[in-house]
Amino acid sequence: MPESTGRFATRCVHAGQSPEAVTGAITTPVFLTSTYVQEGLGRHKGYEYARLQNPTREASEANVAALEGGRHGIAFSSGLAAFECLAKTVAPGGHIVSEENTYGGTTRMFLEVFSRLGITFTLVDTRDPDAVRGALRPQTRLVLLETPSNPLMRVTDIEAVARTTREHGALLCVDNTFASPFNQNPLALGADAVVHSTTKYLGGHSDILGGMLVVDDDDLAAELHFVRKSTGPIPGPLDSWLTLRGTKTLHLRMTRHNENGMRVAEFLAGHPAVRAVHYPGLASHPEHELARRQMRGFSGMLSLDLSTDDARRLAEGTRLFRLAESLGGVESMICVPSLMTHAAVPEEIRLRMGITDGLVRLSVGIEDGRDLIEDLAGALRS
Repeated sequence: MPESTGRFATRCVHAGQSPEAVTGAITTPVFLTSTYVQEGLGRHKGYEYARLQNPTREASEANVAALEGGRHGIAFSSGLAAFECLAKTVAPGGHIVSEENTYGGTTRMFLEVFSRLGITFTLVDTRDPDAVRGALRPQTRLVLLETPSNPLMRVTDIEAVARTTREHGALLCVDNTFASPFNQNPLALGADAVVHSTTKYLGGHSDILGGMLVVDDDDLAAELHFVRKSTGPIPGPLDSWLTLRGTKTLHLRMTRHNENGMRVAEFLAGHPAVRAVHYPGLASHPEHELARRQMRGFSGMLSLDLSTDDARRLAEGTRLFRLAESLGGVESMICVPSLMTHAAVPEEIRLRMGITDGLVRLSVGIEDGRDLIEDLAGALRS
């Protein structure tokens, strides 16, 4: 594999990949095999069994690791599977601190699955460094940030939290799915691990499920590889190949996502039916200056507050924005988190954060921004 050198766009296209050795194929092949023939007992070519190794998967891991500026990429069957593997490095009796405004499936996994295994959790507003510090216990082993957060687009100071976790001896993991490596690199800001749902911006075409952890520390990487080998949540080779297909154009797509996200946010901020717009790129966002410091762009993710009736009409009335739960694809999507992506979050937690039935989340795609604004304007008029 070539070294992870070059600027971001060059790494998107080349990192982790070389022409195939036998035929010279320029595209990494999809290695559809469950096992590998060995030359003799104890002698093989570095590949034994597909749960342990697969060349297509390894290429995607090296590629995403290079985009995040990390040494090790570890791929999974979904973003939740990546979270699960990292959480399994915490022994029973351990404690995890997490951003409260995170993906609803993550909250459900913490509160309803890992709590059965003797791991305790504290959900806090990580924008407040004192809240993070106050939530730490002697048993705290992991702190999880999601910045920008889902769906309220909160922005947490990664460097500030990293200083606190280092002093405490806990690992810091940042979910970078909403920003993508194009816009933000948490490892460079002091995080120990970065997690992605590769289903979203990295894949970019709404046709795969996958997750990825990127870490620098060799011992942590070895532990994560061991847990993955022992539990088996690996992505298939075709999903790994599609992730590689997606990252080749990540720099091009994210440029348009960023542009369209800002245009749509500015339009909605001036619309009389919209009570508030949550988008870090707007000067009105409470953490706008922080976002400018630690991000290079603000992605295509935003949310807006409407009345409950207007939210339903908007979600069901758009023509280009498709009513769907995912995000980060080339096509624009719309959802009502309280009824869809965050329905599993207890109502009292949702309401405390501001996830009401009038909150609408948009994933702004790469279509012509003028058409997207016309689509939203028409649905709001109706």
